[in-house]
Amino acid sequence: MRIYFNKIIFNTVFNLLLFLFLFIGLQNSTNKTKINLFINETINLPVGFSLGTSFILGSIAGSFLNFNILKKKN
Repeated sequence: MRIYFNKIIFNTVFNLLLFLFLFIGLQNSTNKTKINLFINETINLPVGFSLGTSFILGSIAGSFLNFNILKKKN
């Protein structure tokens, strides 16, 4: 159980650091677009922010899927 807890903490810290670097790196971004959602549109966001955020959310989701697969095998 301790291994799972350490992996969760590591993944959380790693993804938070990626998110911090994403904010730092996008300070001077000039390419901005609106994202069309089902209900409404967002404000003008940098393209890199949208791509980086989706990458980080995918990394978080993938880390939790991996834990469920390992749990079912045992």
